[in-house]
Amino acid sequence: MMKFIGVLMAFLAINIIMRLIRNNSKYVDNQLNANGGCSSGLIGAGIGFIIGGGPIGAIIGYALGTIFGSSYTKEDVKFMGENPRQQDFSASLIVLSAAVMKADNSVKKSELDYVKHFFVSSFGQEQAEKYILTLREVLKQDIKVDEVSQQIGRYMDYSSKLQLIHYLFGIASADGQVHELEIDLIQTVSNYMGLSRYDFESIKAMFVKQVDDAYIILGITSSATDEEVKKAYREMAKKNHPDKVAYLGDDVRKAAEKKFQEINDAYDRIKKQRGMN
Repeated sequence: MMKFIGVLMAFLAINIIMRLIRNNSKYVDNQLNANGGCSSGLIGAGIGFIIGGGPIGAIIGYALGTIFGSSYTKEDVKFMGENPRQQDFSASLIVLSAAVMKADNSVKKSELDYVKHFFVSSFGQEQAEKYILTLREVLKQDIKVDEVSQQIGRYMDYSSKLQLIHYLFGIASADGQVHELEIDLIQTVSNYMGLSRYDFESIKAMFVKQVDDAYIILGITSSATDEEVKKAYREMAKKNHPDKVAYLGDDVRKAAEKKFQEINDAYDRIKKQRGMN
């Protein structure tokens, strides 16, 4: 009986792996067809989550192959991070950035400038130039937001996903306002990644000002008791603490500090309004 169960489990495992391979191959084929059938990016489709493939691997791989040629090496893509987890985050960031920039059917100079500034301040001029080159190639591709977001949802930790959403709102607000189509797309990304509605609304309130936004940032309403306010702050601060994404490098950790400061500021505003200690 145990032998039969072992054989059955092995069969199921092989079946799952083969299905994943077929799905990834289909996605790569679609990307090639969508981009004129060019093969320069095909070898790169195996890099990324990257290294394991999937929609993000196909998109980034095609872009890198177009930039560096079919013979590019791991050294060429070190700008995306020193380890797979950093590379996964960088790839997700680039692909989702492109999706948000195209959400309102026009890539604005202000959005591109914001992204450039972020990459330069976070990674330095030399690395930033490679990020921007990759982003430009990704912008030319068809991005299936649902598939990309689901892949991120399966493999990325919660705090890193929160940081991605914060960054996407930064891009959307780069021209001084957040377009409704951009909000809808970021919410779609958030939903497919598996973030809670309260966490999405919290980050959104940091960029789209509204009544009681300090409470929304903490994930509560103005009717909350003082104790509920304190508890909400502790929980929000814990999952958004910059140390949670420190494994992605100092650059990402520094970017996370802004979000963390917004939470602290919201809590301070509420305490001041209520006269809390």
